[in-house]
Amino acid sequence: MQRVSQASVAVDGQVAGAIDEPGLLVLVGVTHGDTPDQAAKLAAKLWGLRILEGEKSCSDIGAPLLVISQFTLYADTRKGRRPSWLAAAPGPVAEPLVGAVISSLRELGARVQTGVFGADMKVSLVNDGPVTIMIEL
Repeated sequence: MQRVSQASVAVDGQVAGAIDEPGLLVLVGVTHGDTPDQAAKLAAKLWGLRILEGEKSCSDIGAPLLVISQFTLYADTRKGRRPSWLAAAPGPVAEPLVGAVISSLRELGARVQTGVFGADMKVSLVNDGPVTIMIEL
């Protein structure tokens, strides 16, 4: 997750999602043992984490989130020069869980923009701080 002053994601040259004010860019990776329960916990953590200006959270000030799926977060680079993706859950497992994070955020009242699952996406952002934090549950 990154604190941003703005961020967008494009697919085939068209903007799929964007936030044009301070908020969070969230890159979500899913591994084999992840569950819908964890997706809901992640959403609650993202919504309430006090890392915005003045130690505020997205829930405090209604800041937007741009949520993008990113299986490459589970790259294993310990051997050789080519990453292994074995730890990343396959699309049919990962897509519903990324969707569950997004749905849970929206149920909490968040304004959420998204990328397109499985697409080749071009992400642009202005990292504020910079602040980049890994959240693992």
